[in-house]
Amino acid sequence: MMISAQSEKRISQNEEYDHQSLEKIRWKLRWILKYIGFGILAKYEGVEGLENFPAEGPAIVMINHIALIDPAVVLGSLPRNVVPMAKIEVYRYPVFGYFAKLWRVISVRRQEFDRQAIRQALRVLEAGECILMAPEGTRSPALQPGKEGVAYLGVKSGAPIIPVAVTGSKGFPTFNPLRWLRTGAFVKVGRAFRFRTGDERLGRETLRLMTDEAMFVLAELLPEDHRGVYSDLSKATTHTIKFV
Repeated sequence: MMISAQSEKRISQNEEYDHQSLEKIRWKLRWILKYIGFGILAKYEGVEGLENFPAEGPAIVMINHIALIDPAVVLGSLPRNVVPMAKIEVYRYPVFGYFAKLWRVISVRRQEFDRQAIRQALRVLEAGECILMAPEGTRSPALQPGKEGVAYLGVKSGAPIIPVAVTGSKGFPTFNPLRWLRTGAFVKVGRAFRFRTGDERLGRETLRLMTDEAMFVLAELLPEDHRGVYSDLSKATTHTIKFV
């Protein structure tokens, strides 16, 4: 199914990124999300580790992805506005699609190296804002291998990576009262890090190592049954990352 340019709402190469106007819109949407959405879409348990989130400057928020609502839960939990990167199909979702258009979510074509999405993400970071990525590229109850895009953007932008773990979101959104009796969504913000960049060429193997080391940092924030392919923390290394 083709998606129209209007529905996609992608930033063209020559279009100016209007940071101030978008900030005003996003703060209004955040209010709706936090004070109305959380009461309807999901049971929300709270957030910890906000002292790890930078007060200013660009940052890449890296999350695990269990349920559809995860990006919205993270958006409503953090003290600053964050611009998610999401599969292009999100614009077709009821309610969520309209929200994505207004927020100016960065749409990504997952079947290819989406250069336009990368350019958009870099422009957002250059404006001093934060982007949100789910490196797995798909939803799963336990971590799957991360894709190298998080390492590529981290190196290209020099922005710190903020690992953010989400738990308890499975089964939401729902109107099933039984689900609301169980534990709800909880967000945990980890310590920021940057990728080390030396003189070596950033080939596929280096980007792969960077990505896996970043994913192990995220895995440490999650319960053991959520760590998936990164369950064995003894394999975690920090050759390409430094904490800040």
